[in-house]
Amino acid sequence: MRISHFWTLMNDEFGETYASTLARDHVLEVLGGRTVLQALDAGEHPRLVWLALCDDMDVPIERRLGRDDAHKRAAHRRA
Repeated sequence: MRISHFWTLMNDEFGETYASTLARDHVLEVLGGRTVLQALDAGEHPRLVWLALCDDMDVPIERRLGRDDAHKRAAHRRA
């Protein structure tokens, strides 16, 4: 997972404002008691950070790969 995809998932799931606050302030014990940003800055893989955050925030399994909406599917087909 690229960092850009990580931020797309964050913004889609939590909204841009809350995503940035969550990344800055939410501590993930499973990642050594670091925040999302600290874990990423320390070199943790974005997928690992994303999945840890999903577990901590009870994001349903079906949303962990991103939103599944018609607009995204259409854009993907055109690419």
